[in-house]
Amino acid sequence: MATLPAAEIRRAVRLGLEEDLGQGDVTTQMLFPTPIPAQAIIIAQKPLVVAGMSAAVQTFLTIDSSLRITVERRDGEQAKAGETVLRVTGDGRSILQAERVALNFLQHLSGIATLTRKFCQTVRGYQVQIMDTRKTIPGWRALQKWAVRLGGGTNHRMSLNDGILIKDNHLALLRPTRQAVRVACRLAAKRSQGIPIIVEAESLSQVQQALAAKADIILLDNMSLSQVRQAMRLIKGRALVEVSGGITLQNIRPMAAAGVNRISIGALTHSAPAVPFSLILKRLGRRS
Repeated sequence: MATLPAAEIRRAVRLGLEEDLGQGDVTTQMLFPTPIPAQAIIIAQKPLVVAGMSAAVQTFLTIDSSLRITVERRDGEQAKAGETVLRVTGDGRSILQAERVALNFLQHLSGIATLTRKFCQTVRGYQVQIMDTRKTIPGWRALQKWAVRLGGGTNHRMSLNDGILIKDNHLALLRPTRQAVRVACRLAAKRSQGIPIIVEAESLSQVQQALAAKADIILLDNMSLSQVRQAMRLIKGRALVEVSGGITLQNIRPMAAAGVNRISIGALTHSAPAVPFSLILKRLGRRS
């Protein structure tokens, strides 16, 4: 099961609560000056892959460590429409203060995990990795990439320090030459110290240059299925092949069938629709 460092969760929760609470929940403070026993359940409104549960739990406990929490569906597990994923019992005021931030984590991250799972299921039967990109919300990268893993995907680079990826704008800064890809690969190889070199290729000519320079991975960027097939015939197993750009649930399976090794999809993190959860709160009778 994919895990996320506890420090990352605490940081995200702290920032979320600072943003949402401000100087306090004035509505709840005015309506309920004293503790009010209550119980809340969070329900999935559609079939989904749960992600963000650890952050939701941390949110409630950060507001009030006395809250009693029962997790019904853990991170990475599937939930059906109408199923309860979390139960919280304690001071209703605390539940109200944590509600929005907890739901934000669950809705957004479960959306990413659910979409990733759909892509993985669509290419079932092919030996291909479904990967994310660095197109993430600033400050949320670790969380979003965690959700991708929970959905069955694989993380691409976490940061610019994690690998060599020569892109079009790197080539634009080199001296003009028709062999820019080849030149860039050779420059990188001199200083790479064994780090795999990925080259983004936008044409078959650039694919040939990357092969000549012995790139480890060739990223076919925004190529049609026909172009990808042509590129695969050129590469013939001499490098790993990744495709990216314009990948959808409708065209991903033919791309996988072309024999590529990796498919990277920015939409996993920048466009995954949030999935709906609802929190239902009820007052509990006071004990005598």
